Amino acid sequence: MSRALTARQLDLLDRLTDLLLADGFAHLTLDQIAGRLRCSKTTLYALAGSKDQLAVRVVGHFFRRCTVLVEARVSARRAPRRRLEAYLEAIAEALEPASRQFIADVAAFEPTRRTYRDNAVAAAGRVRTLLEEAAAARAIASVDATFVATWVGLSIEAIQRGEFAERAGLEDAQAFRELSRLVVRALTT
Repeated sequence: MSRALTARQLDLLDRLTDLLLADGFAHLTLDQIAGRLRCSKTTLYALAGSKDQLAVRVVGHFFRRCTVLVEARVSARRAPRRRLEAYLEAIAEALEPASRQFIADVAAFEPTRRTYRDNAVAAAGRVRTLLEEAAAARAIASVDATFVATWVGLSIEAIQRGEFAERAGLEDAQAFRELSRLVVRALTT
């Protein structure tokens, strides 16, 4: 079990996450990262023992930040259909800071790719729950929530792999917005 981060370390992790979201991480050295953040490599090593571990920590931190944003949006809505809509739209918003380079670097490195995949699976589970709630309230058409959530999860993974960017010319956030519109409009009674 790792120890809790200090307020200074949390601030550094947030700044590091913002930097890597904008620029990616595969091409940067620890010296470059430390220079851009105006800290020492020792300070970075306090967050993780290597550059690879730092990348994994940043990706995990990014998804935790996303989860906080997304769930705040969902909890602000009462109507079941609006909760589903808010969830999918908030994912798109949360992904906006992630540059194509960051997404490509995540996809190219197995430990970060696994973190993304785990989050896609969790998102599909959350979508299933929101679909079930909305269907029970008759706010959307009755569907097999597991099927639709699985389809959404597979779409999320395809977005992560860059397939929508390559085939449709859509950035990840745009692809999530279109996915949200498609799901909500198709299921609205």
